[in-house]
Amino acid sequence: MFTIKGKTTDWELVIGLETHIEVLSESKLFSGASADYNPTIAPNTQVSMVDCAMPGMLPVLNEYCVEQAIKFGLGINADITRHSRFARKQYFYPDLPQGYQISQPADQPPVVGRGWVEIIGDDGNPKKIFIERAHLEQDAGKLKHDMHPTKSFADYNRTGVALLEIVTFLDVKNPENNSYISSPDEAERYLREIREIARALGVSKANMEEGSMRADVNVSVRPVGSTEFRTRTETKNMVSFKFIKSAIEYEARRQIEIYENGGTVSQDTMRYNQGDGTTSVMRSKEDALDYRYFPDPDLLPLEISDETIERIRRTMPELPAATRARYIGEWGLNEYDAARLTENTDISAWFDAAVGGVIARAKPIANWMISELFAHPENWDEKNSEPQSQSDNGPRIIRPGDLAELVDMIAQNTVNGKQAKEIFIKMLDGENGTPREIAEKFGMQQITDTGAIEQAVNDVIAANPAQVEQYRGGKTGLLGFFVGNVMKATGGKANPAVVNEILRKKLG
Repeated sequence: MFTIKGKTTDWELVIGLETHIEVLSESKLFSGASADYNPTIAPNTQVSMVDCAMPGMLPVLNEYCVEQAIKFGLGINADITRHSRFARKQYFYPDLPQGYQISQPADQPPVVGRGWVEIIGDDGNPKKIFIERAHLEQDAGKLKHDMHPTKSFADYNRTGVALLEIVTFLDVKNPENNSYISSPDEAERYLREIREIARALGVSKANMEEGSMRADVNVSVRPVGSTEFRTRTETKNMVSFKFIKSAIEYEARRQIEIYENGGTVSQDTMRYNQGDGTTSVMRSKEDALDYRYFPDPDLLPLEISDETIERIRRTMPELPAATRARYIGEWGLNEYDAARLTENTDISAWFDAAVGGVIARAKPIANWMISELFAHPENWDEKNSEPQSQSDNGPRIIRPGDLAELVDMIAQNTVNGKQAKEIFIKMLDGENGTPREIAEKFGMQQITDTGAIEQAVNDVIAANPAQVEQYRGGKTGLLGFFVGNVMKATGGKANPAVVNEILRKKLG
């Protein structure tokens, strides 16, 4: 359990996350304008009359966005609501042209109901994190404050892009039923799992760096052992795993200090200050009444059939949790390696391509990827690119087939581990050709001819009579001395296993 030590007691955290992911779709949620929001696109060039709230313009629901939400719901083991509706969430801010946001109200069933995802808890065991809902809503525009010393500007390209808001669940009435996020590390693991599910399903890019995934972080603290749920604060629009963890830690310590000094924590909306890693009050926290929800009169209730749900279910690929289970249960990887290789769906696809169904390759390829390839991101393409030609500039891209061939060469005793590493380095340095071609070009093939190795062993034994006598007198640790000399005599090409076997026989 993650705890924070206070002056008089230890404290634990209760963390809730409201995660927004932008839904991948050609057009926006209620208009035909392009949803390809990209910061490089000229401001206000992808805005329809509906998006900018021109009088008389009526929204039309994008059915594909609904199907994307259903697909994500199935990916998080959630109930899909057959009948739901949209409402207007009333608030004024310059990035919201309509003066309201079309969303799904908190007191009504959303498209995606109760679900769960599984992460590894702080104790190293699997832990279910329950999800209350995931609902569709419009994104707002983007305000720019750095273009003029006294003015701010609004870019409405992002306005109306479909968002899916995923809200974690806390059962206040039945505390014993809860399995919630209780540390900064668990918060990061949960968000990464949400991200990879969304990416695996093609529901969202879920890229925090570009803003297509954002999180509002709710934090409260209580003494260890308490079942009380105390007042929470919400830190808005976090777009970095690092900053999310930092905000949780700071906000928890801030609340603990207030309680230990006899104060009370107020339910506020906070902002995170990246410069010094602190949080500060932005405004008092709103609740549903503040937004004055009412049904959107321009949109009919949303009806989803069982046939639609089953059609979508049949198109779904393997999800990260199932991939990890396959790597551990069928391919014999440990939990750490399986987790590293499923951090990104492109990585797991690359790994699968390299293994190529040959299970004996799985562990050595996992080792090479984690210890070598991950350290050289410029030299591998996790999206499984085609080979580069001789005329290509820049670093050579290592493909799944390259690593599979190198691992096979080790298994077949064509090269030893040292030679394989040298071939790999040459590949990183841009040497063209397959691993076998590189080995042949530079004379790196391993000597497996027992006759040639036996002659090298005889020569080394003859040249070192004193060490032979000591070995036979009980100093068996000298075996390494003889192995090293044989390897030196063969230019490092002899098969070490064969060298060891012949030396043991001849030394007695």
